[in-house]
Amino acid sequence: MRVDKNTSPTEKSPSQEINDIIKKSNAWRGEKLAQLRALIKQADLEVIEEVKWKKPSKPEGVPVWSHDGILCIADTLKNAVRLTFPKGTQIKDPQKLFNTRLDSKTVRAIDFYEDTVIVESALKGLILETVRINTLKAQTKS
Repeated sequence: MRVDKNTSPTEKSPSQEINDIIKKSNAWRGEKLAQLRALIKQADLEVIEEVKWKKPSKPEGVPVWSHDGILCIADTLKNAVRLTFPKGTQIKDPQKLFNTRLDSKTVRAIDFYEDTVIVESALKGLILETVRINTLKAQTKS
């Protein structure tokens, strides 16, 4: 996993910030987010963790995983932990994991509920497919 070398000793790294977001999340949501994070990092050893979009209503920001572009974004909702894939419509989803944002022209997302069993191989497949899409786009820009 690549890490941000630009973090000063007084600033928290994105990984530390995500740790804080996980700890702040209530009970099962934090556990689910930690599980999803671990699977993303296992699927792509070169993934970059970031925290973006800090604002007054969400001062801690939003966990984001990137590799030649954003792979997915995590958000803790009242009843779910949502992984949003900005390029979701381009991603093959043979296991039909996408269960929300299905009307969007670009984005797809997966809501994981407290009792949701994560299909690890299928989720890793979505991550790797997104890496492939991002990498191809990065190569064509070169």
